[in-house]
Amino acid sequence: MRKRNFLALWLTTLLAAPLGAADAVQAQQISDNVVKIGVLTDLSGPAASATGPGSLAAAQMAVDDFGGKVLGKPVTLISADTQNKPDIAAGIARQWYDVDQVDLIVDVPVSAVGLAVQNVANDRKKLLIVHSTGTADFHGKFCSPYAIQWVFDTHALAVGTAQAVVKRGGDSWFFLTADYAFGHSLERDASQVITQNGGKVLGSVAHPFATPDLSSFILQAQASKAKIIGIASGPPDNVNAVKLGGEFGIFQGGQQMAGLLMLITDIHALGLKAAQGLLLTTSFYWDSDDKTREWSKRFFEKVNHMPTMWQAGVYSSVIHYLKAIEAAGTDDPLKVAAKLREMPIEDFFAHNGRLREDGLMVHDLMLVQVKKPDDSKYPWDYYQILTRIPGDQAFGPPSPACPLVKG
Repeated sequence: MRKRNFLALWLTTLLAAPLGAADAVQAQQISDNVVKIGVLTDLSGPAASATGPGSLAAAQMAVDDFGGKVLGKPVTLISADTQNKPDIAAGIARQWYDVDQVDLIVDVPVSAVGLAVQNVANDRKKLLIVHSTGTADFHGKFCSPYAIQWVFDTHALAVGTAQAVVKRGGDSWFFLTADYAFGHSLERDASQVITQNGGKVLGSVAHPFATPDLSSFILQAQASKAKIIGIASGPPDNVNAVKLGGEFGIFQGGQQMAGLLMLITDIHALGLKAAQGLLLTTSFYWDSDDKTREWSKRFFEKVNHMPTMWQAGVYSSVIHYLKAIEAAGTDDPLKVAAKLREMPIEDFFAHNGRLREDGLMVHDLMLVQVKKPDDSKYPWDYYQILTRIPGDQAFGPPSPACPLVKG
């Protein structure tokens, strides 16, 4: 009898061993048994309405819509304020990757901040997906296998807006440029498009980021007599420039302004009376179709404003990141990135999307014009969609400066 019991115990142990090994492998698929995403954003500064709490809400919506788990393990979110300072953002990123075991950082407004965090992600071999970092150098000379640019870059905005304005007769430009990486990248890419299409750049003036007074810079732009004053900046400088332009009689004098980066929250802050007629390029508009309206209304219930392209992009990227973990069977950064490149990206945010080897997510964009007050039929009805721009045309080919690009 004792021999039978011993035999039964031995058989049970033998049969259980492979199952235990399989369980151990399964547990190792997700590092630390949790997928942790950090929303690194501007929670209180000039980009807070366009990113900030809205980006955090969008990320949480994505986690909730995915079911709160991936491969049976919980997905959690943390957030922090960069204060729009590269050193502070880099310090937070190091803490998150090294100590808090964050698997992915998202959002990261202001290009100089995004580039600083990219350096940390590359050094720590952890994933970073930016949405509000626009400099084309991110996926160009600074490209990294761990860093992804999801929503836009300066080249795409320049192609959409500058090309359209030149074709409409706006063939002489003067740039009002924010003096940091994003602003200079935007001016550079727009200037190239303008000259390629037969236009001329008469000059530019650089101003500090979030400067309290743009008056002297506006006067220089006005004195240039350029047909178009290109606003190569993001919030809050772009909004302030348009407001001051109206006060200084820019439009009455026959000059126009082109916002190379304008977000729907900027238009809301300006009001249609001041912003009417502006041309801009965007990756997303909440009122494009039934899918964008359905998601945006859910978002509105949480933050009381319609989403910017950056905030909608946060949701899109988090959902696709979790799908890629599921497909890869692991949260290993390079394996997840490989799956993201394999998978088509098609959702309410992105049409004809694909992740290139240089880390840029290419997708279709829209050229829109801000409506006149009388043409707006309901709250946040701000844009008339003029045309859709295919992703390959808007973003152009990968930069040969990126070492990840194969010849």
